[in-house]
Amino acid sequence: MDPLSDVLSLLKPRSYLSAGFDAGGDWSIHFPRNSGIKCYAVVSGECWLSVEGVADAVRLRAGDCFLLPAGRPFGLASDLALEPVEAQVVFAPARHGGVVSYNGGGDFFLVGSRFVLGGSHAETLTAMLPPIIHIRTEQDKAALRWAVERMMQELRERRPGGILVAEHLAHMMLVQALRLHMAEGLRGGVGWLFALADRQMGAAISAIHEDPAHRWTLQELAARAGMSRSSFALKFRETVGVPAMDYLTRWRMLLASDRLENSDDPISVIAPSLGYESESAFSTAFKRVMGRSPRQYSRDLTTNPVDDEAEAAHVDRFERTAVEAAAMSLDASA
Repeated sequence: MDPLSDVLSLLKPRSYLSAGFDAGGDWSIHFPRNSGIKCYAVVSGECWLSVEGVADAVRLRAGDCFLLPAGRPFGLASDLALEPVEAQVVFAPARHGGVVSYNGGGDFFLVGSRFVLGGSHAETLTAMLPPIIHIRTEQDKAALRWAVERMMQELRERRPGGILVAEHLAHMMLVQALRLHMAEGLRGGVGWLFALADRQMGAAISAIHEDPAHRWTLQELAARAGMSRSSFALKFRETVGVPAMDYLTRWRMLLASDRLENSDDPISVIAPSLGYESESAFSTAFKRVMGRSPRQYSRDLTTNPVDDEAEAAHVDRFERTAVEAAAMSLDASA
């Protein structure tokens, strides 16, 4: 697979809710901190988006799409000067796959999905994403328009199988929104997603993901990028945020932890498949990156298994509402 597909496979996104929000008049809603990725598509009308830790609010217009990967508290409002209402008050009556109406509706409509991330190291990977991914150019919005319009139809008509169709559309929108964001270029951002947009860095990262067991050297990766060793080392660190060899080790350990969690492969099989000649060398690298030895990691998984039902029960009541899902829904174009 390609690097973006690799990372999303480890994130294991599951669409938890897909829904719509129809607002009228003046309104302001505050959404609390949450886990997962929220994805929106503005179908009609305009509003302001403010995210904790981001200096400037973003003006959203019909057709705009946005992702909120970091789980930070945020607000949506027709007017930033209004006193916000807590989301759980507005969305308590919502149902999965439905449309929530507020103040009579008619002026602003939003659709989207909330993604629960099933991967054990989701926070590590999403921390490399920007707090807001905003898709707004006409060409990019057009690329998402069909999926948004189809999701609207499924939510409104509530035909048999509609929820499943909406979830598949949400996953497609998630991937497409990330693609479009990558295509916009680096724009000074740091992280693996920004780096994939750079031809030279993308070539080196793709090589690592294609063959993580290979004994990559800095010189070999530089050659893949078509750069000198010193220039490559500097640019990789500036673009990705970590040295190239640290990225290689971290990716190997994320793959290893996924296999420890989701397969019966012993360490004696995992270690050589990721480029380590001995179990001890692999265990040393794993503990340095993951903070625990592979065996301790496996024991912890056994004594503290992930319970999907408990995880879902832990989600805030707001996140269980239809619009909350919409809040977390993909930014798509209308």
